[in-house]
Amino acid sequence: MKVLVCDPISQTGIDFLKQQEGLEVSVLDRCHSEKELLPLVGDVSAMAVRSETKVTKALLEAAPDMKIVGRAGVGVDNIDIEAATQNGVIVMNTPGVNTVAAAEHTIALMLSLVRNVHRGHSSLIAGQWDRNELVGSELRGKTLGVIGLGKVGSEVIKRLHGFGMDVIGYDPYIKAENYEFDYVEFCDVDRLFRESDIISLHVPLVDSTKDLVDLERLKSMKPSSFLINCARGGVVNEQDLAVALEQGILAGAAVDVFESEPALDTPLASAPNILLTPHLGASTQEAKEGVSRAVCEQVRDFLIDGKLENALNIPISDLSLLRSLEPHLDFATKIGEFHQQLSSSPADRIHVETRGTLTEVKLVTIAFLKGFLGTVHGSSINFVNALAVAQQNGIEIEEAYHHGKEDYANLISTTVTFDGESRTIRGSLFSDKHPRIVYYDGFHFDLNPTGTLLIVENEDVPGVVGKMGTYLGKIGANIAGYQLSRKAEHHYAMGIIRLDSAISDDDLKELTDIKEIISIRQIVL
Repeated sequence: MKVLVCDPISQTGIDFLKQQEGLEVSVLDRCHSEKELLPLVGDVSAMAVRSETKVTKALLEAAPDMKIVGRAGVGVDNIDIEAATQNGVIVMNTPGVNTVAAAEHTIALMLSLVRNVHRGHSSLIAGQWDRNELVGSELRGKTLGVIGLGKVGSEVIKRLHGFGMDVIGYDPYIKAENYEFDYVEFCDVDRLFRESDIISLHVPLVDSTKDLVDLERLKSMKPSSFLINCARGGVVNEQDLAVALEQGILAGAAVDVFESEPALDTPLASAPNILLTPHLGASTQEAKEGVSRAVCEQVRDFLIDGKLENALNIPISDLSLLRSLEPHLDFATKIGEFHQQLSSSPADRIHVETRGTLTEVKLVTIAFLKGFLGTVHGSSINFVNALAVAQQNGIEIEEAYHHGKEDYANLISTTVTFDGESRTIRGSLFSDKHPRIVYYDGFHFDLNPTGTLLIVENEDVPGVVGKMGTYLGKIGANIAGYQLSRKAEHHYAMGIIRLDSAISDDDLKELTDIKEIISIRQIVL
């Protein structure tokens, strides 16, 4: 399997990959454009990138063997995650490795800004001694507003609390009662902008944070306040920030990340009291070594051992469950294949319900979709993109967990609706290793879902089984097993015949012509 290292990373990680049996490692000597990369990725199984290389939809579609994109660092706005998901490509990053580096750079910019270090340096180099023009401010007693209370934001808070700052914070995904620092006062984002003396941003670039800081927000800040952005470019509208600085709406700003990088023509370059650095947040020797080794280990672990860590686009919170529930998930995939082979038209709605000890309905649903859709779309359907592909095909997905007492220790119940009709199949895993279909549209079975199966609905009258057996013997089809379930009140039955090998469509037609047979389907599991 081929691994393509697209951006400069520490040699430590590259050497580690090159030592792994079964991996062929290619290292690019510089950042390549999409056009340059397209002919290089046709046989690539994994890419390792930093922030420079753009992993686009076109690039992912040109790489049919691609399984994983590993980001050495945290931010992934240079990777089209939606396209990766649609193509079944896992996106991983390395959170936590460069946390301290990013936090320390934030504080370095903050101190330099409020104490005019950058202006003092420039003026002295220019032969000026402007001490009276460069009077700064202390951090002690000031209010720090932190937007984004994750790993980096928390490390910044922990250090700046030691400076004697009061801290207010905003994070829509964290509850105050669960936060590790009780001295942080939670508030809404509008109050944070109004009351903070210094605002530090630590959020990813997503739809909800794009242009989070615009001219309107900047106008709500104190004229004496400062803004620090070491998060992601695009969170701050650069043109609006330049205008705000020109008009004295705030006292100054420090920016390490930009809407477009390299930021050689940013409007901030000519703004007053601005401190700019070229995306240095993670640029320490320790962080570079750490993210390089981490991303290369993650790529290796996935390609060689199938181990997932820090995957961003797989809708599973605890990836260890994939391994602990593997027999149940394999079974759910089989049920999905069973359903699809019986379907004569596209599904409108799919309902998946788990019962008993099997509480992880989300995982079971994804596994079911993997089988259901994979029967049509092939091996391109996996745990990453199964849900997305179902939604793209207009299939409504319903999930439920039933808490009541059951006849089975665990039960998977699946219903597929199409053209106003529905089909229900239920199954249970006996002793956690023996899969059995136990229910099919009102008929009860004890069926191991493997091999070639004939699903037969017939009138419940004498002689039907004999006629089918006679014909199958005539064509040389050996019967390996047979199960029958009856609905006496409806006067018809369902049989499932296991064959040693599949029979032709013409032979199926001949069986269907037996007058007592209502329908017959052949599936291979």
